[in-house]
Amino acid sequence: MPKRILILNGHPAATSLSRSLAETYAQAARDAGHEVRITHLHDLNFDMDFEFGSYRQIKPLEAPLKQFQADLDWCAHFVLTTPMWWGGLPAKLKGLIDRSFLPGHAFNTRAIRMGMPTPMLTGRSARVVMTSDTPRWFLRLRYGDAILRQLRGQILGFVGLKPARITYFGGASEPKPGAVDKWLQEMARLGARGA
Repeated sequence: MPKRILILNGHPAATSLSRSLAETYAQAARDAGHEVRITHLHDLNFDMDFEFGSYRQIKPLEAPLKQFQADLDWCAHFVLTTPMWWGGLPAKLKGLIDRSFLPGHAFNTRAIRMGMPTPMLTGRSARVVMTSDTPRWFLRLRYGDAILRQLRGQILGFVGLKPARITYFGGASEPKPGAVDKWLQEMARLGARGA
């Protein structure tokens, strides 16, 4: 069954492994008959700073942020490729989330359930594809998968994007011989399935 898939390459540089992974996924998804929109964070011009201490004031959204929100509304499946930097997300990617995952669009602060706002982006699944130098086992044992739990539960799940599955590629700065080819093959497999 064809899906509407939004892919966000969350790496701020013009060229990166994250971009290659996103484009490989996109091409395989298109070849399999899925509708695909792809956005590269590098190409988006917006002020990353939310600037206020609450949601009582929200700065007007720039055109790229409005388009990103429209693409989220359109999609049935959201794919994010991103590196892990200093145990977190790149600043520009975090800024995109801060500025575009807003009340009235991503969650409803007027409909509270169990003390939490109601998610507004329900009915959509997600996949996070993360690259890192940290081995997966070390991230789990030493840091309790903190960044993955944040992405899956406190960001994507909070707004209704679930299930949010994780694909993790460790040793990304100095990959073992053949590793990148295997990662690209995995992305093509996932893209063809729209998973």
